[in-house]
Amino acid sequence: MNKRNITFALLTALLVSCNLDNEIEEPTPTIDPVYPPADLVLTKSELQMVQQSNTFAFNLFNQISDTTAWESDIKTKSFMVSPLSITYALGMLNNGAAGNTQAQINNVLGFGQTGADSINAFCYKMLQAAPALDSLTKVLIANNIYLNQGFEIKPEFQKKANDFYDAQPETRNFADGETMDVINQWASDHTEHMIDTVLTEDEFDERADYYMLNALYFKGEWTTKFDKAKTKEASFSTPGRKTVMVPMMNLQAEFEYSQNNDYQAIRLPYGNGSYYMTVLLPKAFNGDLPALPSAQAWKELNRNMEKTLIDLSMPRIETDTDIDLSDIMKGLGMTDAFNRAADFSELSVVWTYIFLFKQVAKIKLDEEGTEAAAVTVIGGKRSDSTPKFTANHPFIYLISEKNSDAIFFMGRFTGE
Repeated sequence: MNKRNITFALLTALLVSCNLDNEIEEPTPTIDPVYPPADLVLTKSELQMVQQSNTFAFNLFNQISDTTAWESDIKTKSFMVSPLSITYALGMLNNGAAGNTQAQINNVLGFGQTGADSINAFCYKMLQAAPALDSLTKVLIANNIYLNQGFEIKPEFQKKANDFYDAQPETRNFADGETMDVINQWASDHTEHMIDTVLTEDEFDERADYYMLNALYFKGEWTTKFDKAKTKEASFSTPGRKTVMVPMMNLQAEFEYSQNNDYQAIRLPYGNGSYYMTVLLPKAFNGDLPALPSAQAWKELNRNMEKTLIDLSMPRIETDTDIDLSDIMKGLGMTDAFNRAADFSELSVVWTYIFLFKQVAKIKLDEEGTEAAAVTVIGGKRSDSTPKFTANHPFIYLISEKNSDAIFFMGRFTGE
């Protein structure tokens, strides 16, 4: 049996080693663990799904980096996203999709023609195995569905949610004044209180039919910790060539390391080595935001990793991200699910579409290790939900003739 590693996230990649026949592309962690890592045995088809999922992760990261959905003052700021959390939320919803809607979800996630049942089996395997790979590292994966009173899901969909995602759909009256707090409490409970709010009053819609959630939590201590006494304030160049002072941690130790003409890459293991962070550092900085390497360059950097004595300097990190994923997913090709073309006929006999798709994520990294969490929320409702039209701010009006559309009058009302 040979060993290979699975990428869980971008740049702050939390990795898990797995046994595969005739597959060696990435070396094992460099520092001998006190407790040997458990082996996650994947079939070749499951390995292919991992590679496809990683393609989605790269596409997602690039789409977020490039999208105009970000305000100009936000585009330059730090962010973190969990592709795996999105995969779980969409994988669960995918059991309720059909036709072109399901095909688009499969394509966006990178699974193409892979059937929903294969995705379910893979997600279930990771759900069961990931928390047990390292007794020194805490990993939690949880899923849940909240249903509005009067909205019923099909028995087969509920069975798959139970069997593969350990989700227990709960029916509530969304107009009870408590459901939003219940959802937020669930998110807090399943992220060790790192994320206390995933839905605000502006986002929560009591007319929604369902909210589908995934929570992902990680806490790991470095295999080789930084000495806090060596952490000093140091300069850090930001986009736009500004310089700020940050607490810079320092450590000299052996790590797996590689480089090419554009990047340096280093792996920092946690606990027994089952998980680690990969940091990609561009060699040249001209004031622009860092870009991901190409898929081929990423593969070469992984393949060329070697144990090397490194003089490492790295800042502490604390990043919070709250991002609307609707336009991101549309940009990746998942368009039908958000409009009248949506086909979630395997979810319910009632026609629904996605009106909310967001993720809240947080990471804290210091001398001891890393704590990270993400919660993905998908909200769905039906077409016959009564839209709100509250003209409580300036608006424009037109008076026209019905048959010709000839405009007789046009005006603007501002309240003044």
